[in-house]
Amino acid sequence: MPGTELFEYAVIRIVPQVEREEFLNVGVILYCPSKKFLQCLCSIDENKLCVFSSRANIDDIKAHLHSFAQICKGTDDAGPIAQLDLPSRFRWLTATRSTVVQTSKVHPGLCNDPAKTLEKLYSEQVL
Repeated sequence: MPGTELFEYAVIRIVPQVEREEFLNVGVILYCPSKKFLQCLCSIDENKLCVFSSRANIDDIKAHLHSFAQICKGTDDAGPIAQLDLPSRFRWLTATRSTVVQTSKVHPGLCNDPAKTLEKLYSEQVL
């Protein structure tokens, strides 16, 4: 039986050399309005990233991904974006940008448990 709650998600990507448009999936961000759920799961396979670019600054990338997680949580120390409402935070995090950390287009779906769905998507898209 399909889920009953609408959710949206995007894949978080590292694009080490933006001009080449090659990317490595490193995370998933999922937003479920009815459950007031906004979370992301991220991890970097440093060996894979080094294959794409030996110049990638892994510490900077980790800091950016940590910011994604903090903005999702709405922590006080994550800056003004983290203080916005959930839909605004999700839209800001998934906005099109031409930086090293990007997201895919937003995809919709239905689920019963957004946390389990996030884990499933993360397993399929990243691991």
